[in-house]
Amino acid sequence: MGSRRHAFLRKARRSWALGLVAPLAAAGVVVATTAPVATAAVPAGFTDTVAIGGLSSPTAAAFAPDGRVFIAEKSGLLKVFDSLADTTATVFADLRTPTQDFWDRGLLGLAIDPAFPARPYVYVSYTYDAMPGGAAPRWGDTCPTPPGATDDGCVVTGRVSQLTMGAGGVAVSEKPLITDWCQQYPSHSIGSLAFGPDGALYAGGGDGASFNFTDYGQVKNLCGDPPSAAGTNLVPPNAEGGALRSQSVRRPAGQPVLLNGAILRINPDTGAGMPGNPFASSSDANARRIVAYGMRNQFRFGFRPGTSELWSGDVGWGTWEEINRITNVGDAVAENFGWPCFEGSTRQSGYDGANLTRCESLYSAGGQTAPYYAYNHSAKVVATDPCPTGGSSISGIAFESGSNYPPAYSGSLFFADSSRGCIWAMQTEAGQPSANRLVPFVTGVNVPVQVLSGPGGDIFYVALGSGQLRRVSYSSGNRAPVAVGTATPSSGPAPLAVQFNASGSSDPDGDALTYAWDLDADGAYDDSTAVNPTRTYTAPAVVNVGLRVTDPSGANGTTTVPVTVGNPPGLDPVPVIDTPTAALNWQVGQTVPFAGRATDAQDGELPASALSWRLAIRHCAANGTCHTHNVQDFTGVASGSFVAPDHEYPSHLELTLTATDSSGRAASKTVELQPRTVALSFTSQPSQALLTVGGIEQRTPFTRTVIAGSNNSVSANSPQNIPPNNWKYAWTSWSDGGARAHNVVAPSTPATYRANFRLCWLLNPC
Repeated sequence: MGSRRHAFLRKARRSWALGLVAPLAAAGVVVATTAPVATAAVPAGFTDTVAIGGLSSPTAAAFAPDGRVFIAEKSGLLKVFDSLADTTATVFADLRTPTQDFWDRGLLGLAIDPAFPARPYVYVSYTYDAMPGGAAPRWGDTCPTPPGATDDGCVVTGRVSQLTMGAGGVAVSEKPLITDWCQQYPSHSIGSLAFGPDGALYAGGGDGASFNFTDYGQVKNLCGDPPSAAGTNLVPPNAEGGALRSQSVRRPAGQPVLLNGAILRINPDTGAGMPGNPFASSSDANARRIVAYGMRNQFRFGFRPGTSELWSGDVGWGTWEEINRITNVGDAVAENFGWPCFEGSTRQSGYDGANLTRCESLYSAGGQTAPYYAYNHSAKVVATDPCPTGGSSISGIAFESGSNYPPAYSGSLFFADSSRGCIWAMQTEAGQPSANRLVPFVTGVNVPVQVLSGPGGDIFYVALGSGQLRRVSYSSGNRAPVAVGTATPSSGPAPLAVQFNASGSSDPDGDALTYAWDLDADGAYDDSTAVNPTRTYTAPAVVNVGLRVTDPSGANGTTTVPVTVGNPPGLDPVPVIDTPTAALNWQVGQTVPFAGRATDAQDGELPASALSWRLAIRHCAANGTCHTHNVQDFTGVASGSFVAPDHEYPSHLELTLTATDSSGRAASKTVELQPRTVALSFTSQPSQALLTVGGIEQRTPFTRTVIAGSNNSVSANSPQNIPPNNWKYAWTSWSDGGARAHNVVAPSTPATYRANFRLCWLLNPC
């Protein structure tokens, strides 16, 4: 990846940054391109505008009391703007060296000291590129095979640090407060930071477990969870690894308590647990920090204004997204939201089926705190919203406070889903956010990863996919019109006679509009005032015709209507992917070589230094909706290779080549690579037994389509009542010789797995 500095002083012109957008999870690489046009929609009376653009994979934003705006980028850069009107971005801190920017890992959490700048502290949470007890960088922004990102995993940790601002307005030191959160697999990493009304700092992090199979530490247990040492495959019922790290507070006495899946209440100067925390008397320093646990990936949380209530969004596995509420962060109760034993309000079948002591004891004794609200992956949040279903990832939590929004939004809870690309408002009923009053707020967002309240009480959100911090404002006065223009034809040989049409333009207040056209693309709207002007173009060119519409109060809206005359010289480079082609069908663990090139009308054949590659997984739901996990970037190379990662099916890989010429213009080419799939059939003797594959329970016989080479957890519930007589049976064996709960690697050809049971009766009880 080249040399990267862990430095604290760097200045970057925002005029430079405005041309740089790297959608989704960039790995420290900035690709010059044009920011995409926003397509998000808001309710009538609201406007959705860019507050700060030109960012590279922004993950979090925070507003300081003195008006400064801080924005974290996934690569490990923390930028600061003097205000929302500032046009210059200063790099406040460069944490790229200790940060692992890979898959869903990176610089993800940000908070400003409430007394800033008198207390000149900024707090960050990031994936620390080091194994437990080790030093960074261990892996860089990659994970080689072996160990393989989704095979054995590249183990890293999480870190929460206090950055001190110096006289120059940038960070001069980093003070690590906590380094923990062992993560074997490349998601569910570190997460939110927030200050509470009590002055304490609140932090969270995910379980760091597999997202492909029921994970209790059976793949080498590289985080060294009890009861066996690292390198040992843990087995039920006493395994405490994998996702069970989220239940570590409930481990037997003497076993270490971890921070995975927990929310912490800590001293912002020392990282120690605050007095009065539920486990304040514990001898374990981690236990003393915890105020809630049992979460999978509580990526975002926030306080309800005027209360001690902390609300968090927990990203689910296959079925439920949760909004959880800690009713009083200062009381003696440590809420257990149940993961991985529960997902939503119901038992998680993969972990239930493994008969794990940590879950079975929770089932029998009770104590799970149910979600305040949960929505199913297959269901709409609001029946009439345009947001897709299927893939779901709750990714933002914020409350209305002090805005000029209509009264219906007073005190509303806003939450986002990065996979669905939507933000909803849960309006209040009897003073509390109510699931009976859900309305869509912003739809069509390009990967929202944070929602926050900002200046004027407006709701802001971070759109990772478009590289923007965006603002949603409301005006009860005159509102700007919307310009819509068309060109017929929009392309053709010269001379080209074009009929333009602005009749689709509109004014939200119903006012009459006047029209002004820039038909020669010279920047002046002085060529026509007609609604439907015409113009003939005689020279080959790409002409970006401008339209401006204005209402009687002077408010205006503009748009661009491109017209291509003839076959003008290409301005953008032309990338070509030679290998692989779309004909490739890959399997997990396969090494895939890639090679490509690019030409440019101005520069000719571009060198390898002008090329960058991005490997991404498109994870799709059964209904066909998909979301993206960016895996890795390869910069400055014309060729290389990657190892095909594991992921649940349906999913596929996308490999994108981006070429950037000497003027900064860029173009991309993407090839879609479908996996080789295989059918795994599951039967039982007797038939109709309940078996669990992955996290889904089903009666035999059934078949699952998976990717060849994928790692799949299987388990047989035992004992269980099997239809049609509902007699009780106990599991005895699997046809492949595996334990009752074990993993199978999908072969390249169809296979059948049979679970055998015996009847339980008086002389041979279960």
